Amino acid sequence: MREPRRRLDLRDLLEVGTVGLRTRPLRAVLSTIGIAIGIATLVTVTAVPASSQAALDEQLTALGADLLRADPRAGADGSPVPLPDEALGMLQRIGTVTDAATVGNTHAPVRSNVFRGYPETGLTTLAVRGDLRGVLRTEVTSGRWLDRSDLPTAVLGIDAAERLGLSRLPDRPVTIDVGGVAFTVVGVLAKTPLSADVQSAVLVDDAAAQRWLGFDGAPTVAYVTGVEASIDALRPVVAATLSPGAGGLVQVSQPSAVLAAKAAARSSFDGLFLALAAVALVIGGIGVANTMFVSVLERRREIGLRRALGAHRGQIQAQFLVEAVTLCALGGATGVVLGLLGTWTWSGLQHWPLVVPVETILSGMAAALVTGAVAGLAPSIRAARQSPTAALAAT
Repeated sequence: MREPRRRLDLRDLLEVGTVGLRTRPLRAVLSTIGIAIGIATLVTVTAVPASSQAALDEQLTALGADLLRADPRAGADGSPVPLPDEALGMLQRIGTVTDAATVGNTHAPVRSNVFRGYPETGLTTLAVRGDLRGVLRTEVTSGRWLDRSDLPTAVLGIDAAERLGLSRLPDRPVTIDVGGVAFTVVGVLAKTPLSADVQSAVLVDDAAAQRWLGFDGAPTVAYVTGVEASIDALRPVVAATLSPGAGGLVQVSQPSAVLAAKAAARSSFDGLFLALAAVALVIGGIGVANTMFVSVLERRREIGLRRALGAHRGQIQAQFLVEAVTLCALGGATGVVLGLLGTWTWSGLQHWPLVVPVETILSGMAAALVTGAVAGLAPSIRAARQSPTAALAAT
């Protein structure tokens, strides 16, 4: 009567499955390095783009991913239809708008000196209403910002300041001629790449423009910031708000067009780096499979002895399959650690925020285990098919 087959419990299976790793540590280490490099590549090429994308998102948002600009289109007579005087308040009442500002062309000529009758500089004088500096995310490099009073003070865009020779304000007060009135220059703005007209303009407060320059208060450009996720949906709302009767008379644009740049950056990152990770894993898997085939050939006598002592094919196959999976698991854990260290180092050098998605670590370990199972399947089947007598007779 044939005795029933004994089943190996998990502890016994792990013990016999790691015999090859413990008896040949150098080979195990070398094979682990191979799979570790593959998993480290997977983690790195997933986490580094995530960190890079986070840095890119910050940069693009700083440039104005949530910024819209509204300009009036030309009417039937060919001249631009002015925006309503109360445009700022209308925009601020829109639910998804976080801030708004308007500028209006006063058509006041600018001269560099009020006393010497210098010729006009060709600079534009813009009347500012609202927090234009905050909306455009710019700073004052010299002096201060407008204080929202009706005093004759002005802030220069960086290009206007360079043209007037006032990139850095002197310690003494400096005045320029704006529409025949002496305006004191109190500050110089930093670069505003999303609004070239502001860079080359003389900025005065709306109240001062109405008092000293006869400005009628009608804005010529409106700037709006909103919730970035709904910025596309905000564009038609802004147009309809500023021109209720004919939304087509107001053109709303996104100066930086950064949302499209974000999508393009994500797609290029994902496709390229995932392909590289797949290649690295295939190479690592081939290395493990090769190691396991060699191990089967070298351990034929062991296989024959175990078969002769009653081990059935399933146990032999499980032994070598566990060995391959354990080998890849060790390599995967090592690769995850190496990948995280590499990501941390590179992100630090590039001054990026460190972003490591949890799914990256989980997918790295899962990929290692799957690679081990696939790489060890054929060698384990070959080991299980060894004839006991032929295996024992092998030298």
